[in-house]
Amino acid sequence: MKKRLLPLTLGGLGIGTTEFVIMGLLPDIAKEFSVSIPQAGLIISAYALGVVIGAPLLVAVSSRMAPKKILILLMLLFTVFNVISAFAPSYWTLFVARLFSGLPHGAFFGVGSVVASKLADKGKKAQAISLMFAGLTIANLLTVPLGTYIGHNFSWRYTFGGIGVIGLITTLAIYMQLPSVPASNSGSLKSELRLFSRIEPWLIILITTIGTGGLFCWISYIAPLMTEVSHFSASMVPYILIIAGLGMVLGNMVGGKLADRLKPLTATIVLLTAMATTLLLIYLFSWNQVASLILTFMAGCCSLALAAPIQILMIQTSKDAEMLGASVTQAAFNMGNALAAFLGGLPIAAGYGYTSPQLVGMAMALTGIFFAWLLVKRTKVLPADKVPVQVLEEVY
Repeated sequence: MKKRLLPLTLGGLGIGTTEFVIMGLLPDIAKEFSVSIPQAGLIISAYALGVVIGAPLLVAVSSRMAPKKILILLMLLFTVFNVISAFAPSYWTLFVARLFSGLPHGAFFGVGSVVASKLADKGKKAQAISLMFAGLTIANLLTVPLGTYIGHNFSWRYTFGGIGVIGLITTLAIYMQLPSVPASNSGSLKSELRLFSRIEPWLIILITTIGTGGLFCWISYIAPLMTEVSHFSASMVPYILIIAGLGMVLGNMVGGKLADRLKPLTATIVLLTAMATTLLLIYLFSWNQVASLILTFMAGCCSLALAAPIQILMIQTSKDAEMLGASVTQAAFNMGNALAAFLGGLPIAAGYGYTSPQLVGMAMALTGIFFAWLLVKRTKVLPADKVPVQVLEEVY
């Protein structure tokens, strides 16, 4: 099973690299195009906007196609616009290229999650999905630092060119190695959009956007937290991020196993509880350098551990619209990223210090647990014919 899913892991590697490497390249891009850092930062927002738009849109319009063909087209789109980014002659060309580079992001993970679950061994669907998300963890450990180094020492254009090469290799790997699976949806686009007429998918979207968004309160401001509160030197921050990346690798594996053992909804509640606890500990003990490093690893674990359980939960809930549902959770993750960065910055702006975002993140995680509890209550009171069989198995 694992070898068949490696093209999905490779796709996660490329997407993770292009999503996160831009943050370290902003000074270089700003300098070349003679714009301010905040204006250059809008390129990050453009990518996130592309994810939110593209995740449901591209899956919805292509849902009648075979998943393998969709994945190939998505990676071709990813490759083309990353290469355009590498040759962008102006700031606004790069802005538009980044917007379109983000379009395949959520759709790829959405469709890939469904493919992985169908190709998984019995009882290991979440672990199969976590193998796809392993590409994100590898990106944070290897290709993001490498791409940042290349961008600083040579040119940021080489970095995006390299990402384009990863996209092309992924496209070929999907074509040659990924098995074909039948299209998940047999209904019309209108029938698939009925997914959004039910409360359960919206509860999962809220769990994803608000609950998992809590961790972005931490990672969005990790650099000043480590330098101003833990009193590490600025030169140590890249190494601290590697510690967080190692946590992501472990957390991704643990999340997949936990979701298969405890069921996705139970695993989601357990992991959100762990997230809230970790963020509280960061708030209390970041002044201690040893504790701060340990908690950085733990927070990294929580950040990726939730990916597979939530994805499989949405797939199980989205009867006859699995790819659309799975892609929507990716849009929700990115909305959570933006929301948490904004909310986490409010107490800092009010003068409460760099530990204060952790309390905001903890509140968001607890709110996610509340929505998970509502999902449990909702599925218990609905008649059996109104709830997907998988969700009934989840609750009882």
